Amino acid sequence: MITQGVQVTGRCRACGGTTTCDVGQFFDEGMLCWGTEGRCGDCSNGWCEQDSGPVTPENIRQALLQAHGASRLRLSGGMSNLVPVLQALRSARELSLGEARAQAAQLAGTGLIGTLVEMEILAVHLRKRAIEVSVEPAALPRPDGTRNG
Repeated sequence: MITQGVQVTGRCRACGGTTTCDVGQFFDEGMLCWGTEGRCGDCSNGWCEQDSGPVTPENIRQALLQAHGASRLRLSGGMSNLVPVLQALRSARELSLGEARAQAAQLAGTGLIGTLVEMEILAVHLRKRAIEVSVEPAALPRPDGTRNG
């Protein structure tokens, strides 16, 4: 199991105090999962949520990307037939054929970018179809135009 998490702070909706929240992604039995668990240090407000599916809520993704950086998934072997790639992408990400074609082109070129968990689970789906891929750290541009990672 691969997991990635980070602790973030925020404002309590109940009292305006400071909240501490653990957010993360993991995959279990081939399924992308995410969760949040938080509490307010000033009142009794607390919560715990967990869900799964092909898309993680953007606030969780962004917290993970900011804390850990992005990962890049690329095809590492030559692929003359992209049909297995399209099948794996459509299955793993619930994509239309057009969306799968676009992502397959990215995989064959510069690679797909996402969180480590997202790229590793997609790599598992591709490897099940005997498609050679690699996952590596990726440098993403910062808002000021410089690169991190």
